[in-house]
Amino acid sequence: MDLKQIDEEARQAAIKEIKNMFQRPGQLEKVEQYRHRVYRKKVSIEAMLKTCMQNQTDDVKVGVTKLLAATEDVKEVDEQSKAAIAQLTNVPAIYDALEAVRDENAKHSQYMTAMENLKHIFTVQSSVAKTMQWIEEDKLLHAHQCLSDLENSRDDLLFELHKLPKQNAHDKITLKRYFEKVETVSATLEKKIRLILQRTLNTVRKEPTVIVTALRIIEREEKADAFALQQQKQSGFIPPGRPKEWRKKALEVLNESVVQRIEGSKLEERADNKLWLVRDLELTRQFVLEDLRVVKSLCVPCFPPHFNILKEYVSMYHNALSKYLEELIQMGLEGNEFVTILSWIMNTYPGRELMQHPDLQIDLADVGPLVSVQVLKEMETAYLRTMERNYQDWMTKTLETEKADWINGVPADSADQYYHTSAPVIIFQMIDQNLQVTNTIHSDLTFNALILSIQQVIKYGHNYRGAIIEYKERHFRDRSQAPFFTQHIITIVNNCAQMIELAQQMKQLYWPKSKPQHYEEFSRLLDTYQKLRDEAGLFLLEEAFLDLEVHFNDLFTVKWVGTSVSVDTICVTLEDYFQDYNHLRSTNFEYVIGEAQRMVAKRYIRAMLSKRLSKPRQECEILAKKIVKETKQIKVFFEKVAPNVSSSDSPIDVISNLASLLSCDAEMLVLDLHTLLSSYPSLTEDHVVRLFYLRSDFKATEVKEKVHDAIVSKKTTVSHDKQDSIFKEIVFSDKIIWSSK
Repeated sequence: MDLKQIDEEARQAAIKEIKNMFQRPGQLEKVEQYRHRVYRKKVSIEAMLKTCMQNQTDDVKVGVTKLLAATEDVKEVDEQSKAAIAQLTNVPAIYDALEAVRDENAKHSQYMTAMENLKHIFTVQSSVAKTMQWIEEDKLLHAHQCLSDLENSRDDLLFELHKLPKQNAHDKITLKRYFEKVETVSATLEKKIRLILQRTLNTVRKEPTVIVTALRIIEREEKADAFALQQQKQSGFIPPGRPKEWRKKALEVLNESVVQRIEGSKLEERADNKLWLVRDLELTRQFVLEDLRVVKSLCVPCFPPHFNILKEYVSMYHNALSKYLEELIQMGLEGNEFVTILSWIMNTYPGRELMQHPDLQIDLADVGPLVSVQVLKEMETAYLRTMERNYQDWMTKTLETEKADWINGVPADSADQYYHTSAPVIIFQMIDQNLQVTNTIHSDLTFNALILSIQQVIKYGHNYRGAIIEYKERHFRDRSQAPFFTQHIITIVNNCAQMIELAQQMKQLYWPKSKPQHYEEFSRLLDTYQKLRDEAGLFLLEEAFLDLEVHFNDLFTVKWVGTSVSVDTICVTLEDYFQDYNHLRSTNFEYVIGEAQRMVAKRYIRAMLSKRLSKPRQECEILAKKIVKETKQIKVFFEKVAPNVSSSDSPIDVISNLASLLSCDAEMLVLDLHTLLSSYPSLTEDHVVRLFYLRSDFKATEVKEKVHDAIVSKKTTVSHDKQDSIFKEIVFSDKIIWSSK
C-alpha cells in the first residue's frame, strides 16, 4: 500500500470538491458553514472507523481464546487414547484364557437345544405319520402346526452345528437324513394346498373356510420365509427348503387355473359353425364376468388385503385373454370375423358388458391394452383388404350380369315408370352394412371403410363406363343385335343419377363433419357418375341423330327450299324417340332434351354454313323467313315435349339470330355484325364468311373485309349467352373457295 499516493489522491479529491463548492463569488460567505459540515462528516467517519476496529479486535480475542481451549482438548484426548491402547494389550491373553469357557458355552447351547427338541427328535417318525394322516383328513391347520414343530427342531439343530467353529459335514448329513421325511410332508401339504387353490372359484362358493385355511398356512410360511432370510443376513445360515415362496406359488396356481379356463372354453371351430367366433367370445364374456363377480364378492373377504386379489385376478384374466386372442388372430381370420374380434376387444371387453359392468366397475388403466396397437392396426388393415376384395368380386359379378342382359336382349324392367336396375341400391346397401358393422368398433375405422367404399364405387364407375362404350360400339356396328339398346341406355342414365343420390345420402349418414380429409374422393365419385350420366345421355341422342343424318343433310339444299319435309321429319322422329325417353327420371329427361335442342341447333347451323346454296338478297329474305319459321316450329316442338326446360335461352334462338343477317342491308352490315359478335364472341371469321356465302349479292372481298374489320375491332368480352359455346363445336375442315361475283 503506497501511503503517499493515497494522500495525494485524497488531496486532489478535496481540491476538486472545493472547486465545485466555490464556483460563484457569493459562495465565499458560506465558508464557515462548509467547514463546519466537513468537520462533522470527518468526526462521523472517524467514529465509524473506531467502531470497526474495536469489533475486529474483539473477534480476534475470542478466536485466540477458542484456539487455546481446542489445544487443551487435543492434549487430553491424546493422553486418554494412549491409556486405552495400553489397556488393550492384555486382551489377547484374556481371550486365550477363556477358550475353555467358550467350549463349555457351545456345549451347553447344544445340550439346551437338544433338550428343547428332544420330544421331536425321538418322535419324528410318529409325527410324520400323524401329519400325513391329518393332511389326508383335510385337517390342514393341525398338519401344518406339526410340520412347523418338526421343521423348527431340525432347523435349530442345524443352526447349532452351523455355529460350531469346526463344522462336521458328516453330522449335517446325518441330521438332514434323519429329518428327510419332513420335506416329504412339506411337499405333500404344498400339493394339497395347490389342489385347493386350483378350485378356488368353485370352493369359495360352497366352503370358503377351506380357502381361508389354505391362505392362513401360506401366510405362516411367508412369515417363516421372512425370518429365515433375516437369519441368513445375520448369521449366514439358511434352513433347508427356504424360502418356500408359497404365496408366489399360490398366485401361479391361480394363474394356471385361469389360463386353463380360458383355453378350455373353445367349443367349436370354423368348420363346425360359421358363427363359431361370435359364440366363443360371448361364452368367454359370460364366464369371465361371472368369475370376476365371484372374486369381487367372495374372494376379496377371504384373501388377506395385501394379496390385492381382485387386481391380481383381473391381471390374470387380462393376460390370459390377450394370449388367447393373439393365438386366434395368428390362426387367421376371415370376413366379418375381423369385425367380431375387433368389436369385442375395443367395445365389449372394456365396456359395460364386461369390465365396466355395474357389478364390477374395473379400471383397466394398470393392465395395458388387451391386444397391442400394432396388432389392432394389422387387423383393421386386413379387414379393409377383405372388404376391398368383396367389393371387387361383387361389383364385377354385378357388371357381368348387366352386360349379359344387354347382350342377350333382355328388356329393361318396366315395373316402374322409370327404367332402372337394383344394382345401385344393392351396392349402397352393401356399403351401408359394412359401415354399420365398422361403426360398432370405432369412428376412424368407419371413416377408412367409407373412403375405401367410395374408391371402389369410383372404380366400378370406370369399369361401368368401359362396358357401356363397348356395348354402344357393338350396337352401332350392327343395330339389329341389340333390340333394347335405347331401354338399356335409359336404365344406365337413371342408374347413374341414382348412384349420385345414394352417395349424397351415404355422405349425410357417415361422413363426419370434423374430417375434411379425402373430401376430394367424394367429389371424384360424384364427378364420375355425373359425367357418365351425361355421356350415356348423349349415346341416346347419338342413336336418334343417326336416323336423322339424311334429313339434316337435306337442309339448305335446292330440295329443302320448296318444302318443309326435312324439319317435319326431324320433329316427328325426335318425338317418337322422346316417347321412350319418358322412362328417364325428370332431371335426366330435362338434361337429354336440353342436349337434343343443342344438337339440333348445332346440326342446323352446320348445314346453314355448309355452302350448299347461294341466292340473291330477295331470295335470301325468303330463306330467312323460312329459317325463322322452322326455328319457331322446332322451338314449339321442344316446348311441347319438355315444358320445364327453359326456353328463354334456347340454343334454337341462335339460328334466328344468324338468319337476320341474311336480310340485312349492306349499309347496316357492319352494325349487325358488331351486335352478333358481341352476343357470341366465339363466332369466328370463318363462320361469318360461310354464312354470307348464302347471299350472292355480296362480293367475296367485300364480305371478308367487313367481317375481318368487325372481328378485329370487337372488344374481348365474356359472353353472358350460355349458347355462345355452340360455335366452338362447329369446326369445318374444308376451305372456302369464293370467287368474286
